[in-house]
Order: sequence, then C-alpha cells, then structure tokens
Amino acid sequence: MTKSADMEARVQDAPGSSGWPDIVGYADLPHLGVSRYMLDKAVTSGEYERITPGVFYRTGSVDDTTATWAAIASKRPRATLCLLTAASLHDLTDEVPRHSHIGLPRGTHPVTTTRAPVVWHHFNAPTFSIGRDQHMLPGGTVVGISSPERTVIDFFRARHRWGSDLATAILKQWLSRRGNSPAALLTMAKQFPDAYPSLLSTLEVLL
Repeated sequence: MTKSADMEARVQDAPGSSGWPDIVGYADLPHLGVSRYMLDKAVTSGEYERITPGVFYRTGSVDDTTATWAAIASKRPRATLCLLTAASLHDLTDEVPRHSHIGLPRGTHPVTTTRAPVVWHHFNAPTFSIGRDQHMLPGGTVVGISSPERTVIDFFRARHRWGSDLATAILKQWLSRRGNSPAALLTMAKQFPDAYPSLLSTLEVLL
C-alpha cells in the first residue's frame, strides 16, 4: 500500500467530524484520535472555522462571542470576563457591551481572536483571583468571570475611565438584591485601596 493510500485508509477509519466537540484545538487532537490533516480538511470544507490560532469551532454551533470566549479560555485559563461584560451577565446594568471585556493577570499576553471584538484589561497578579467565579459555556467549557462584588469594586477602581455615575448605578443595582451584604463587599474592597475610600463614601450616602 502506498503512503497516500495508507493515509486515506486511516482517515476513512477515523471517527467522523460529527462526533467531534463543537470547539477543537490542535492540542485536543491526540485525545480525539484525530489527525491535524483531518481537522484541516474539515476547516477547508467549511465544517469548522478558526476563531484563534490553533482553535476552531463547528460552523453555526455557537455565536461568535461564545466561541471567542471558549477559545480564549482554552488558551488562557485565567482569562476572566470583567467590567461591563460581567456587569451585563450579572444583570447589574442595562448597558449592552459592544466588546467583550476580558481581564488577565498583568504580564500575560492577550490572545489573537478573529470572530468577536475583545478589549483586554490587565490586573495586578496578587489580587487577580479575588472574587473570581466561573461562567459555564455550551458544551461544558468554563471561562472565568468576576463575581458581582468584584465587578462593583472594579468599576469603582476604574471610575475615572468609566465614570462615577455608572459605578454608582451598578452599586445601587447590587444593593437592591436581597441577601447582598455591604459589609462583605467592603471587606473585599479593603484589598483594593484604589476603590475602598470612594466605595465606602458612596455606600454611606446610599444606605
């Protein structure tokens, strides 16, 4: 059997792309029993599309934003949905983000994406994981997300960029939720000296 005939036979014997995950990276191929040639063929045929170098998603399986989040999570496991994206997902604002706001520990390089616009934010590594939760995506993929409390704090930290009015509005919405504890919020905020004084003074006015 020639080398080309052997490759063709192995491709025919391998599981079809219908059984592959909706999001596939080159690093996943050995576990799937799939060759790079087979994945490239699926991309050429239009079954899969590239969302970031080395990561592909099944055409039409998820929206571009979700696919981008999943691809970023696969490349940068500590990546975290933050600021306006997190606030929208937590129903803390009616503003609809035009971009995905994603945080990384300072010193971590962003990921090149092709499907949905992303604004990257860099946070201090020692406090990066404070208030970091998980957001489930279709197919069981997980991406980090700032908790509601961390989101409030981040807006007060960045109030000079986003505006004090938006930070206060998000805080008001957070306060309206039954069971939320201003004392617990302030305890977390003490670890962020650039947010604590302004947050404290705003809470004193609102409560």
